[in-house]
Amino acid sequence: MVVLDIPAAEGSAKGKALDLQQMAPIDRYDSLITGTSNYDDLKGSDVIIITAGIPRKPGMSREDLLGTNLKIMTSVAENLKRVCPDAFMINIANPLDAMVYALKKLTGGTKQKIVGMSGILDTGRFKAFVAMELGVSMKDITANVLGGHGDDMVPITRLSTVGGVPLTELIKPDRLAEIVQRTRTGGAEIVKLLGNGSAFFAPAAAAVEMAEAYLKDQKRVIPCCAWLEGEFGIKDLYFGAPCVIGAGGVERVLSFELTNDEKAMVQKSVESVRKTAAETKL
Repeated sequence: MVVLDIPAAEGSAKGKALDLQQMAPIDRYDSLITGTSNYDDLKGSDVIIITAGIPRKPGMSREDLLGTNLKIMTSVAENLKRVCPDAFMINIANPLDAMVYALKKLTGGTKQKIVGMSGILDTGRFKAFVAMELGVSMKDITANVLGGHGDDMVPITRLSTVGGVPLTELIKPDRLAEIVQRTRTGGAEIVKLLGNGSAFFAPAAAAVEMAEAYLKDQKRVIPCCAWLEGEFGIKDLYFGAPCVIGAGGVERVLSFELTNDEKAMVQKSVESVRKTAAETKL
C-alpha cells in the first residue's frame, strides 16, 4: 500500500504510513505500507482511492468545492494516466459526481474502472439512522440510495427492509421523511459538528469495501456512482445506482422500475448532477 500526498506534505504521508505499518502486528495484517509524494511509486497499482481535494467548511455545499478541487483532480488524473492507467479508480473527492466524471474524461479510463464512492456511504448513513430509530442491528437492514451525492439523493424507502419486514410498516411516514432528510444532509451535519473538515471514517470504510469487492472478485451489489447508459432512463452521466463489483470492476448496473414519485425525485437529482458535471467543461 502506498500513501501519496503533495511534496509539501510528504512527511505527513510517510508518517501516517509508518504509523499504519506499526499497527500491523497489533491488528494482524502483513501489508507493506509506505508514504511518498512521487507518483512513480504508484506504478503497477491495482486500486487507487482518490481523496485529494479541500474539505467542506460549515455553510458550504459540495458544489462550492468544484473550482478548487477540479484543478487538483486534473493534476491527479494526468499523473494516474501516466503511471497506472489500468487501475480500478475510486473517487471520494467532492463534488463527487462531477469529480468522477472529470476523472474519467481526463484519464480516458473505462466505465468499468472509473467509479465514485457515494451510494455506499449514503446508504450506510440511511441504515444507521434507521437502526438508531428502531433499536435494531444494522446488519438486518437492507436499503438502497440512488442519485447524486448531494441534497437531492433518493433513498428508496419502499424497497427497504428490516429483517425482511418492509420499513414502511415499521416507521410512520412523517418520521421516515425526517430520516430521509437527515440522510440527505448527513455530510453537512458532520461538517457543522467538526467545524473544520468533513467525514472521513465512513467514507474510508466505504471505499475499502469497494476495493475489496474488486480485488477479491466478490460480485458484491454496492450502490456507487457509475456511468449510466440507459439504466433508470439516464444516459451518459455518472449517477448513483446499485452496481455489481467484481474482478471486472463495475460489471453491471442493476436497474428496477421506479414509481412516479421516485422518478420525479431521481429526475431532480439528475438535473443537479448534469449541471455540476457541465461546469467542469470537460
